Amino acid sequence: MLVIVHHKSNPKSNPKLILISSTISMPSHTLLNNLLKCLIISGLLIHLISISSFNNNNSLLYTSISLTKPSSSDHPCNATHIVFGIAATASTWSHRKHSVESWWHPNLTRGYVFLDKIKPELLPWPNHTLPPFRVSQDTSRYKDYDKHTARDAIRMARIVTELFEIEEAGRGEVRWFVMADDDTVLFVDNLVDVLNRYDHRKFLYIGMNSETHASNVMHSFEMAFGGAGYALSYPLAAALAANMDVCLERYPDLYGSDHIIQSCVADLGVSITRELGFHQIDLHRDISGFLSSHPRAPLVSLHHLDQVEPIFPAMSRDESLKHLMAAARADESRLLQQSICYDELKNWTISIAWGYSVQIYEAIVNPSALQRPIETFVPWTKFARPFFVFNTRGLPSRHPCEAPHQFFFRSVERGRRVVTRYGRARPRGLPACSVTGNHSAEFVADVVVSSPAAKFDVIGNRRECCDVLNVKGGNATEIKFRDCRQNEIIP
Repeated sequence: MLVIVHHKSNPKSNPKLILISSTISMPSHTLLNNLLKCLIISGLLIHLISISSFNNNNSLLYTSISLTKPSSSDHPCNATHIVFGIAATASTWSHRKHSVESWWHPNLTRGYVFLDKIKPELLPWPNHTLPPFRVSQDTSRYKDYDKHTARDAIRMARIVTELFEIEEAGRGEVRWFVMADDDTVLFVDNLVDVLNRYDHRKFLYIGMNSETHASNVMHSFEMAFGGAGYALSYPLAAALAANMDVCLERYPDLYGSDHIIQSCVADLGVSITRELGFHQIDLHRDISGFLSSHPRAPLVSLHHLDQVEPIFPAMSRDESLKHLMAAARADESRLLQQSICYDELKNWTISIAWGYSVQIYEAIVNPSALQRPIETFVPWTKFARPFFVFNTRGLPSRHPCEAPHQFFFRSVERGRRVVTRYGRARPRGLPACSVTGNHSAEFVADVVVSSPAAKFDVIGNRRECCDVLNVKGGNATEIKFRDCRQNEIIP
């Protein structure tokens, strides 16, 4: 049992929050022992109330939260154990809903879109392709201490509370509450795999920072950015819901809802657990360099795709998203995962971001360099160097031995193995690398990648190794993924 005590106060006072946690083992072998322990617990609570009332004239509000709702069973988490709260506005929903449609599974996923209001043109609501909607509760009572720059900060912060209240009165077991924006693309299978590594019965706040220093400095390096999405375990969501008013009074001028939530989470004694697969994408222009060198983690989310160039050449943003999701449906576990092959006969290095891109270098390039993205992108806001919270290889090079030939995902076929095809984006427009023994890759028009049909567990495993199959004739290069040998290292 968790007992949360906080002092009710007027909007201009400094609210106080007390968290009392007690785990009590009550053996059932005798009635006397049970009765004695109940009397002790009752006496302790009465004593705490009397002390608090003596020390403060404000009235006390006690919120008792049962932590027995999540099952104690150890069976794995699945998508039905997650409920999603999606923050949206009526004015932006029409051109952002395709992001939610791309990942939502009506017969599997559960959750709600929270709108500031509903417009007639948004009805009838397509429940067969989207989550049901809710109009957020009125927040006018908070106006005396709403000094937030973001107009909807309080409304969006309270989605945690409203979602918790809906699910408490609703159906089924909930282990995780996941918050995201209406322009966030989530990869549900990978999210489930990530959350399965954690105990949902503990207090957990899982997400990731921004990719740019300016955003983290402006908000907090301890904050899980809301656009990337973040997960709250059931006990933490319960504690947040019970104390939301305290938090809103205490933090009247933070910029966004995610910063309010992070500050309240900190007040509850919880810190962020970082997962590299959540992506705020506080970047602009061409993010192909970033996506082609994805960190070693399952891809969980992509935000701000409507703020960057289409991620596939010669496609619109909407077409690009649908194209990426076609690869995800074939094998979400490998999506964007980087594998590196070497063709020793030609002195080529081939970097594959599965389901997205292939890069062929006419030179041997070490993995430690390839795992750093090429700066095809710029930061969200220019502040002070270094711009990014990760290392890069710098701006794209025009040196023939450093500039890769670029290929992008075209199609996928599933059988005994999964076969993906990648087509050349455009001619590289450079002479061949002149290092002795190197060969031009200009003739290659397509790259065919064969990978196992079995799911790939990224965490704790090495990159998948691969072999280049030298096909005689034609203009295609074939690559076959395989498990790395125990002591295998690059040639």
